[in-house]
Amino acid sequence: MSRAAIIGGGVIGGGWAARFLLNGWDVAVFDPDPEAERKVGEVLANARHALPGLYDAALPEEGRLSFHGSMSKAVEGAQWIQESVPERLPLKRKVFQTLQEWCDPDAIIGSSTSGFKPSELQGCATRPGQIVVTHPFNPVYLLPLIELVTTDRNSPDLIDRAKQTLTSVGFYPLHLRREIDAHIADRFLEAVWREALWLVKDGIATTEEIDEAIRMGFGLRWAQMGLFETYRIAGGEAGMRHFLDQFGPCLSLPWTRLTDVPDYDEALVELIASQSDAQSGHLSIRELERLRDDNLVAMLRALKRTQTGAGGVILGHEATLPRAETGADGLPMTLEVQVPSSFADYNGHMNEAAYLDLGTRASDRLMEMLGADAAYIAGGLSYFTVETDIRYLAEIQIGRRVTMTTQLLAGDGRKLHLLHRLWDGDDTPAATIETLLLHVDLATRRVVAPGEALATRAAAMLAAHAAHPVPERLVLGRAKA
Repeated sequence: MSRAAIIGGGVIGGGWAARFLLNGWDVAVFDPDPEAERKVGEVLANARHALPGLYDAALPEEGRLSFHGSMSKAVEGAQWIQESVPERLPLKRKVFQTLQEWCDPDAIIGSSTSGFKPSELQGCATRPGQIVVTHPFNPVYLLPLIELVTTDRNSPDLIDRAKQTLTSVGFYPLHLRREIDAHIADRFLEAVWREALWLVKDGIATTEEIDEAIRMGFGLRWAQMGLFETYRIAGGEAGMRHFLDQFGPCLSLPWTRLTDVPDYDEALVELIASQSDAQSGHLSIRELERLRDDNLVAMLRALKRTQTGAGGVILGHEATLPRAETGADGLPMTLEVQVPSSFADYNGHMNEAAYLDLGTRASDRLMEMLGADAAYIAGGLSYFTVETDIRYLAEIQIGRRVTMTTQLLAGDGRKLHLLHRLWDGDDTPAATIETLLLHVDLATRRVVAPGEALATRAAAMLAAHAAHPVPERLVLGRAKA
């Protein structure tokens, strides 16, 4: 069993713990704060609510979480150690010295520092090459970016292992070409932050108006395309060079106070804090976190559909997740997911359209099992759904783990008559979804017979499923009632 040690159990450390834990790692936490267990538990509750909803497959069985009174106990047997203590260099160096007294010399020690360079962290270390910067973004359990910053003291083998480990739990390790204060993303954030402080201080905009300018406009563009690709489109058909020719002269205009910093005094603090309270004070921090996470899941799932940006990372991680082959009823398991919050309706349970969505995914999986996968479809042949009947047997709450098994009732490959059984967990019937599919030539849009290989697999599956019971109520093709 893989084991991670988390040193510091605040928002960031708790996010690291949740990311590893929900990907099947055992996690040991050290934090002298007597409230650490509660704080990590609250972050973990958010992660359990949100992370599984990103995937169209089940995450591994959750690992074991433990809390320890000393760093020496926490790092026992850990392959990965993540430091997330306050941003004070002497404290971090002292922590690294203590860790290296007790940890496995082959373990990777990552630092969540948002500003320090790895050479600064390695300065007083017994084994400098063991320490790297792995800077995450909150919420750590949802956002994939990790800024991986290394020095010449880190071996190629350790860097490769760090990348592999981070990727295996769903992160996107962005390996910086060389170290710099605040890495990449925080330098952007600092620039935007300083400009925002001036806008508030000078009375140009309130905190709410600045947030609206971001979330109603360029924030949405940046999430999918970043900065330079967004500006490339702004250049029109002539591309990036035209954009630069058009807006390059603006660099000499007074459009920013980037090199100037407002006085950080009590008046500025009170101005920003009071405006922020007026903007969002009606919601608790936990309510804001849930709102943020639900929105992130919905946006990331949209990006996953187009394999764009962070969505491509999630899709790649999903492909590595193990799949159960057979359900409790002995039929092929064609779906195993946790119901995401985006499936909720006004009654607080899974909506009708979500049942159809899950049934569609199960049909796609059965098509893959017969050989009608993405490559097959790219070759010009596919299946079209011509009729579906859904029977709702029980409500399904958001966050529940559901599975789907599929029975081939009839068909020679040219036509497939499927019965999907949706289970709440493994054994509580929640719905049946009956589907009729026809094999189609995508060029002519007409029904055609499949090739011999697919027809043979369909015949074998039909024979294997013939012994399984069939519900009394069937609507499509062979109705009994």
